[in-house]
Amino acid sequence: MAMKFLLLLFLLSFHLRLAFSGQTSKMESVPDLQSSMYMTLDGYPCVRLLNLSGEIGCSNPGREKVVAPIIRLNNATELSQLSAVLLSVDKIQSFLARILNDSNFAKNVAGVLVESRPELQNQLKGFSPAQKFPQSEFAPYTSINYEWNPTGSGIMWNPYNFPVFLLSQTSTLTIQEAAIKNQKSKKSYTDDVAEFDLVMQTMKSGTRDSESCLKENTCLPLGGYSVWSSLPPINISSPEHSKPIILVLASMDSASFFRDKALGANSPISGLISLLAAVDALSRADDLDGFNKQLVFAVFTGEAWGYLGSRRFLLELDLQSNAVSGLNYSLIEKVVEIGSVGKGLNQGAKNFFIHTAGVSSSTNETLDAVSRAQDSVKSENITISSANASNPGIPPSSLMTFLRKNSLTSGVVLEDFDNVFTNKFYHSHLDDLSNINSSSIAAAASLVARSLYILASDTKNLSSSALMSINVNASLVEELVGCLVDCEPGLSCDLVKSYISPANTCPSHYVGVILDEPSSTPDLGYVGDISRFVWNFLAERTSIPKENASSVCTQDCSNDGEVCIRAETEGKGVCVVSTTRYVPAYSTRLKFESGGTWTVLPPNNSDPMGQLDAVWTESNWDVIGLRVYTVQNSSFDRLVLLGSIAVTVLAYFAIVIFKGCVTKALKRD
Repeated sequence: MAMKFLLLLFLLSFHLRLAFSGQTSKMESVPDLQSSMYMTLDGYPCVRLLNLSGEIGCSNPGREKVVAPIIRLNNATELSQLSAVLLSVDKIQSFLARILNDSNFAKNVAGVLVESRPELQNQLKGFSPAQKFPQSEFAPYTSINYEWNPTGSGIMWNPYNFPVFLLSQTSTLTIQEAAIKNQKSKKSYTDDVAEFDLVMQTMKSGTRDSESCLKENTCLPLGGYSVWSSLPPINISSPEHSKPIILVLASMDSASFFRDKALGANSPISGLISLLAAVDALSRADDLDGFNKQLVFAVFTGEAWGYLGSRRFLLELDLQSNAVSGLNYSLIEKVVEIGSVGKGLNQGAKNFFIHTAGVSSSTNETLDAVSRAQDSVKSENITISSANASNPGIPPSSLMTFLRKNSLTSGVVLEDFDNVFTNKFYHSHLDDLSNINSSSIAAAASLVARSLYILASDTKNLSSSALMSINVNASLVEELVGCLVDCEPGLSCDLVKSYISPANTCPSHYVGVILDEPSSTPDLGYVGDISRFVWNFLAERTSIPKENASSVCTQDCSNDGEVCIRAETEGKGVCVVSTTRYVPAYSTRLKFESGGTWTVLPPNNSDPMGQLDAVWTESNWDVIGLRVYTVQNSSFDRLVLLGSIAVTVLAYFAIVIFKGCVTKALKRD
């Protein structure tokens, strides 16, 4: 029997080599055969997300892979069979809208492949899968039908029971060739097919909302780690640590229809870069200890998903947890937020708008400081205007959560727009490097840095020379843009690598999921690249000068008030005096249990924002499931392969029959 089996394998191998004679030298194993038939494609998936009321995003419809012929859809195309549909980015919004309204059409959609075509970007009037008023439920005013984002289609907030991938530029060319080949084919079958493997655990288990999937461990909560830092460091033991606080905000997370393609260059990363550059400029001021007010910088993550970061920050302040040790909510006097500032350049001038939350003496102080700062940078052609009084209030921003907690909060938001977003690619994969201007970001940083210097000094006798000494490093802004918005150099840039060992090269600003018990001193393996970089950058820039550093470190420092920066770089970690902390960012309605599971807490009537909390989670899924394959199966190869198998089977039976005959003949003899 063993000899028959070996003979069968030999014959099968022999005929396979004949069938694929052009690749004889390479085909020596099953993986070789598979690689000759399958081509792996690079792409970015749309994934399944869940909340308390249901689900959004994409997934295979069941537990199995999906295989279908590739076709290019045009305006006249009707799908007569299950198909993998190739689309250009300008067609995806209308295509998905048709699916929601045409069930006969939708039933033949096996999956969607979206082309990467950079040349289309400048031709598009806009592509934003977000809502026209993003997260309007958190607005501190009633005009929630206002359209801050007029290009918003809302397509990312719907569920799709088929996989959708954004192709890389190389994979786009491959799939285009396959679609053309299929279109020209006159035969009754299609040669080239796509195989999708994007099976979501929540689909397999039938857990279709966040509460049920958390119970069954088929999903994880969206979240990450925000960072805050004070300038200068806060001495908790000193009575002077009770200075009024000027809280400066920015966000570090964005969203996109495609999970790992959320660069968010203008919204919100331009604001983050502006904040980092302003901190750098202020850190070089000579009289930091003479500030009459305390500067505190907070960079939130999870803001794109129900303002997870800012809401959790406020809760930690209420709880006076270790994550916010040294801060007191009652001392927050002013809030200054840096929003989207990457598109302020217009015909050589840098134009910005300041949005205010009501009128108060404290807000007027901020506006006066901004006006003085503007006067000091007139030579740089920077102008700032008050937002239109007809606006319903402040635009979507972290400041909204502070106003929902206390409507009397004095706050302003700096933006590059007045009444509608200038970013026509808001929360889209197209909000990339080409969508921002670094000189606009540097100009915003200059305005912010000098405004904060005026506010923190809190004196009418501030000399013009002192103010003029606060200068933003334009080269640093350029470097940060290259590190945080582009893939080249991306997170492999010298600046980032001087602080951390990044897990990825291409930055993505999707919030991610919480993988372990939330902590103010987390295992760095559970903290994302961007959060770790921001923590290290702020910790160093806001620290007491390096000559006071106490020792080399690898993780912790022994002295109170010290933190270990650059701990991920080999032998270069150093202890510095700095008040810089991580703050977990996740739903205020979630509790981590000792067994490693999550419990959804009931809504708290004293927390109106908690009642609005959707409790966002992401379905568990297998990384391998992100691969897309093209199966190359021409008619000739299929016939030869089938013929080879047939010959092998016939040869096997011929041998069996022949041996049987020989055996009988021998017995007769």
